[in-house]
Amino acid sequence: MTSLDARRTRTALVGAAIGVVLVAAAMAWPAITGIFVHNGISGLPRFPPLHANWSPRVTATSWLPVVVAAVILLVWPRVVALRWPAYLLALVVAAWSWTMSLALVDGTDGLGRVFTRRGEYVADAQAVGDVSSMLSGFVDRIPLDAADNWGIHVAGHPPGALLVFVGIDRAGITDPALIGLVVVTLGCTAFAGAAIAVRRLAGEHWARRAGVWWVLLPAAVWVGVSGDAIFMAVSAWGLALLAVALTARSTGAEVAAGLGAGVLLGATVYLSYGLVLLAVPALAVVVLARRFRPVVWVLAGALLVVATFTAAGFAWWEAYGVLHERYYDGVAADRPYGYWVWANLAAWTFAIGLAGWAGLAEAVRSLAHRPRAGHGTVAVSVLALSGLACVVLATLSGMSKAEVERIWLPFSLWAVLGASLLGPRLRHVLVIAQVVTALAVQHLLLTRW
Repeated sequence: MTSLDARRTRTALVGAAIGVVLVAAAMAWPAITGIFVHNGISGLPRFPPLHANWSPRVTATSWLPVVVAAVILLVWPRVVALRWPAYLLALVVAAWSWTMSLALVDGTDGLGRVFTRRGEYVADAQAVGDVSSMLSGFVDRIPLDAADNWGIHVAGHPPGALLVFVGIDRAGITDPALIGLVVVTLGCTAFAGAAIAVRRLAGEHWARRAGVWWVLLPAAVWVGVSGDAIFMAVSAWGLALLAVALTARSTGAEVAAGLGAGVLLGATVYLSYGLVLLAVPALAVVVLARRFRPVVWVLAGALLVVATFTAAGFAWWEAYGVLHERYYDGVAADRPYGYWVWANLAAWTFAIGLAGWAGLAEAVRSLAHRPRAGHGTVAVSVLALSGLACVVLATLSGMSKAEVERIWLPFSLWAVLGASLLGPRLRHVLVIAQVVTALAVQHLLLTRW
């Protein structure tokens, strides 16, 4: 092994060790200090730092994700060699299969149970009669002391999130398991969007190399049961169109992709308040492409979304202040900032896996050696670190306390991209570790999503 290979291996192992230390500390701290960190549900042993409870089980379908993962790993060398359109389709199908297999460990309840809860989007979505009235009166129903206050998830997000589930309901999809199926399917398209962005900025080689890390992402445990999976997809396609606009060779493509990017990225801000942090990877895309003219069209598309919601009676900037009060009137008051400001990163480790931390460390090492501009490793490293920057800003804000394993899905997608930088010495070991992490979470814990 060359000295360069040895340095890369050491760097990656240090990164993985950071993840291990964070998880160990976050698990031990509440027990050692006696601090109640308010995660999981009462009646079962809690499992900090995840919003989950200890609940080991083996079911009749436990074999399914094991087989799916084995098949994916076996055929992946052939998938990578497919023509580009076929590769994108295979990427989505493989991610969908892995996500579904994990959810179905608990049967169809594994897909639909979360959408039957009063605090989820579905209950409020099915009660929406007039969309216009809902939007104009949305802010009034955020406070906890409002007589007809929104459920916790609807209150915690702008109305775009609710509108997604209103749309699903109006399409006649009311069965909880079918709603879960829609969420999984839409969510898994995010990986095709991310691949398109990476291809445009770093080259097709890197888009193909990243595929297996997206497909077998441990965060699939939460993609299967969380509306945040849809947020991940919308944001990924927004950034993909941004990359297309910035690298387009024709004015028509530049304008169309730019407007589309603006609309989707603008929409993400109305799906989740925290997705304003997507400005970080968006800026990274602009810097990597080294073109600025198409940004005018992106801004135009985003402003169109803002104008539409504002004209309908919903002012984002007013709602955020009211949400802050609701958040700290509720569960946030019971979750100590001094713990969660770093334990969030431990919870996130279960979503990106040790490979995610190893890849982020390698991204830092790669940039520190100042590779030449335009080299694919630069784009991959910058995009991965932009995902890390988003989660650091989110946890420092105090508006993310626990549950980040699902909330940060739109950022995890980019952070795990760093794993594609890993050398062959660790690549095979860590991809197995990703699979084992997801299987362990699914079989040992009862997650709340």
